[in-house]
Amino acid sequence: MTTVKVESFSLDHTTVNAPHVRLAEVFETPKGDVIAKYDLRFTQPNENIMPTSAVHALEHLLAGYLREELPGIIDLSPMGCRTGFYLIRLGQASEGEIAGALIRSLKKVLEAEEIPARNPLQCGNYRDMSLFGAQEYAKEVRQGLQRKYT
Repeated sequence: MTTVKVESFSLDHTTVNAPHVRLAEVFETPKGDVIAKYDLRFTQPNENIMPTSAVHALEHLLAGYLREELPGIIDLSPMGCRTGFYLIRLGQASEGEIAGALIRSLKKVLEAEEIPARNPLQCGNYRDMSLFGAQEYAKEVRQGLQRKYT
């Protein structure tokens, strides 16, 4: 039996100090391109788990806002544990640069009046979103990140 290493399973979740931005992995493609994976941790693991409606709304909002702030984004995916997101990016940036883009994007979440693509044509579960919930977490996470990174 082959054991596959999964980076997030190697992380001691009891030592996480959320919110934070952490460079989780760096990959190099056969052609030499660098792909970086960042852990955007919003809440403390095993203590404060975001409801799916807030996570889903944040995913829709941040998918666009982060791309406006940071070039090279490949994907933003919610963590299954609902404590944050993984950001996959072409090229590596400092954690501070990623945190700055996230702080600016969370400000836009706080100013949002609607959730993009919240309809049955563009989303497979459009009813399960909460703008209010997304904004509550955005406010809390933004404040915590500003204390750490600015």
